[in-house]
Amino acid sequence: MNVRERLEEREDKIFSPYAQKSALTRGRMRYEPECDIRPAFQHDRDRITHSKSFRRLKYKTQVFLSPGDHYRTRMTHTLEVSQIARTIGRALSLNEDLVEAIALGHDLGHTPFGHSGEEVLNTLYPDGFRHYEQSLRVVDILEKDGQGLNLTQEVRDGIVKHSKGKGDILINDDHEKPLTREAEVVRIADIIAYINHDIDDAIRGSVICENDIPRHLTDHLGHTVSDRIDTMVRGVISNTLESGTMQIGCGEELESYMVEMRGFLYERVYESPVVHSAFIKCSKIIEDLYDFFLRNPDAFLKETGRDDFYDKPVTCVRDFIAGMTDRYAFSLFEKLFLPMPWSIPV
Repeated sequence: MNVRERLEEREDKIFSPYAQKSALTRGRMRYEPECDIRPAFQHDRDRITHSKSFRRLKYKTQVFLSPGDHYRTRMTHTLEVSQIARTIGRALSLNEDLVEAIALGHDLGHTPFGHSGEEVLNTLYPDGFRHYEQSLRVVDILEKDGQGLNLTQEVRDGIVKHSKGKGDILINDDHEKPLTREAEVVRIADIIAYINHDIDDAIRGSVICENDIPRHLTDHLGHTVSDRIDTMVRGVISNTLESGTMQIGCGEELESYMVEMRGFLYERVYESPVVHSAFIKCSKIIEDLYDFFLRNPDAFLKETGRDDFYDKPVTCVRDFIAGMTDRYAFSLFEKLFLPMPWSIPV
């Protein structure tokens, strides 16, 4: 029995009957021999962590554009989601490797400039743009120079079904639910993370102050970011365990407070003129880059170092822009559209 098989045997002994066992994965898109050390979902987690798209998250906006050192980026958001999801997953005796792999991969397809970048590409690209679908495209096709990461079906499913926007926090339609409880945990961990850390950053940036948060929300959820996260995490764990069948949930009362907190966040932070005005300018950057590369395919191939298009030009341009970091988009726009000082030899 090799190391992987011993770890899989241990999963059988300690995991909940509702957990997704590594040995029972639905498999990968393409066959490959199993690793003799790592179970399937641990292997997926490692592939995501070592990918280029994961490293680029550290220079992609979460909410505030080019913030100071203590503000969240898309990378730190991803890590916070991962840690919250692992806390819940461990308490419920679920597969932590699967939870972590989904959490680390859930935002790989996010654009530069946060959700504003997503909105612009959604307008520009003929078939629309949704970051969760792009995240799946990244791991299936774009990573490793077109080979993709060849992840398991469970991780791929969790990545594409993690997002909720302004929709319901929990999925009640069985046809739309993820394949695993682990994916449902990541979905709710994502909202717990962002409604708390985005409020924290907004307070740090003087967009709001703690007293602006409706009093009944802080009375029920907590008066600090740490307390509110703790309340929500405990609520998910206790409600799920009480369900008897490991139905991931948080109870109607807590869910209503979370929805209201999210609504406050949209109204006072995401849609605030103070925050939104900078992203209007960023929208222009994406629009101009998109238009330029569609009109100048040779320039696109030169900039990307390719000999030819791997898909329709409009799709390749979309992929290229979606994969940019904020600072790369800024520098490329400057190179293409801003006049540079004339260099006079001396």
